[in-house]
Amino acid sequence: MENLHSKLSIQINNKVYLKDPESSELGKLIISNSIDLIDELGFDEFTFRKLAAEISSTEASIYRYFINKHYLLVYLTMWYWSWQEYRLAISLMNIDDAKERLKRAVNCIAGQIVQDSTFSQVNEIKLARIVSSESDKILLSKRIDEVNKIGLIKPYKDLVERVALLITDLRPDYKYPHMLVSTIIEGANHQRFYAEHLPRLTDVVEGEDTVTSFFTDIINKTLHPDDK
Repeated sequence: MENLHSKLSIQINNKVYLKDPESSELGKLIISNSIDLIDELGFDEFTFRKLAAEISSTEASIYRYFINKHYLLVYLTMWYWSWQEYRLAISLMNIDDAKERLKRAVNCIAGQIVQDSTFSQVNEIKLARIVSSESDKILLSKRIDEVNKIGLIKPYKDLVERVALLITDLRPDYKYPHMLVSTIIEGANHQRFYAEHLPRLTDVVEGEDTVTSFFTDIINKTLHPDDK
């Protein structure tokens, strides 16, 4: 299998931005405060004007980094998936057992997000909520072919591919690894959103991370139907 340890950084296609926000303090401020505002207001109500007021800057300064707010959302979402792949690589270090590797991968892509102090400009908990509630505006939008053609969805596809390879390692005969992985990722996002806003559409059990338990159960019964 390809060595997962080879990618231990957050990599974002430079076509998503006009100027790398990681290259300046203002850029980092744009990222951190846009996460706060989108989490608070929702993407539809979020504007560069409101962001500029929040960071005591101008709209023009933000447009030097991103052509519009859609591309900012693409950046944030793909940063999140690149970070998830980073976490996956860390969690699999020195783990050789195929079943344990897959278990850890499911915990990574479906598990509850905690704050990562490595990246001070990003609140990963808030960003996870944004991905759960807003990423369909990228993946299910009319503009998906445009952003996909220039490689802006690559971090998400790479993450799906990484976990699909873990499934293939464990069950080479399983025909639908990519479908299974993308279903777990999207399903986990929806279930966490439901738990917060529409609890009658999911199952909330006090003291249990039911989302991770549910998708672990699904993958075990799918790949090991004869296990008791």
